[in-house]
Amino acid sequence: MSTLTEAAESAADLAAVDDLAYGARFLASLPLHAHRDPAVLRRWAEAADRFGADLARTPAPAPAHVVESTGGLERGLLARYTSRPQAVELYTDAIAAAERLVARLGWRAWFPAGSVRAAALAHEAVHERLHHGPERAALKQALGHTALRLGRLRVPAHVAGAEELAAHAYARTVCGLGRSPLLLSAALAASYTAEVPAPAASAREK
Repeated sequence: MSTLTEAAESAADLAAVDDLAYGARFLASLPLHAHRDPAVLRRWAEAADRFGADLARTPAPAPAHVVESTGGLERGLLARYTSRPQAVELYTDAIAAAERLVARLGWRAWFPAGSVRAAALAHEAVHERLHHGPERAALKQALGHTALRLGRLRVPAHVAGAEELAAHAYARTVCGLGRSPLLLSAALAASYTAEVPAPAASAREK
């Protein structure tokens, strides 16, 4: 799912953080990781990023069924993959807003014109690939998190958020972007939140 994170930072603040550090912060923002060691989160972010970039050596086919709709800004999404029915839904309002934001912030060197849509499709293609192929197990192995160990037997554990970071790294690599799309998603979320006016006070509140 190509998310618009709930970060309340300015775009400049976000841009000052490198992609791996921001990936670790993204993991830390998830409730399941609230009390994790930051060093562990950084290691997982690095592993997920490396895994996603390596996936780009064998690019996934473009999603066969793409549906365009609006409402992405309200949902906090650029796109999403659904397995039933198997499709990718692109939110054209969020993608258009992201393109305008890139132009306004002077980030075209990182995100060329038209790259937001391409990156969203690439991102969701990885979610589809991880859902149906053997790469999900490979990602768990790459992360090195253990759910159970019995003697020499080790059962790798799921790391919440890792697939999202891998998908962002894949999209960044296969689309030739200068920064992770996660940065743009966060900047768009911060921008959209700032532009939404506070609700008018009711007569009782006045």
